[in-house]
Amino acid sequence: MKTIGEGTVTVPKTRKEYNDVDRKAIEKNFRSKKILVCRFGPDEYNRISACQSAKEIWEALQIANEGTIQVKQSKIDMLTAEYELFKMKEDESIPDMLTRFTSIINELHSLGEIIPRNKLVRKILSVLPGSWESKVNAITEARDLQKLTIDELIGNLKTYEMKKKKDLE
Repeated sequence: MKTIGEGTVTVPKTRKEYNDVDRKAIEKNFRSKKILVCRFGPDEYNRISACQSAKEIWEALQIANEGTIQVKQSKIDMLTAEYELFKMKEDESIPDMLTRFTSIINELHSLGEIIPRNKLVRKILSVLPGSWESKVNAITEARDLQKLTIDELIGNLKTYEMKKKKDLE
């Protein structure tokens, strides 16, 4: 684009007016568009085919997949409520509970809502059923929950779950 007059009007440059910076920018835009366009099927292609720049394609795809800011915020609100109400079921295994939990956390993360690790650890401990109370107390008293990773916690809980199953047999 170039500015005409006293800087109030911008119009596209002709090809003859392009400099090296313009050519590089056009080449980068073309490559980016090509990468984005080649990735999608006919439905997505129809949605983005009229876009002139990689930025326009990206924004169209973002709105199509995430929705508008209002839709995105509604999704965040629903997932936050789901996170807050999350509980482990009595007959559920630790891996199954973790799969459900991780799904919620990953969706929140993809929408820009990041929950700190120590809060996730505390949440997992708080959602365990009453039959796990002694284990929760042992972990809470023996470990620094600020430093405990989710993987360490899950490993500890899986070990306890295996011992419980063995004792029942």
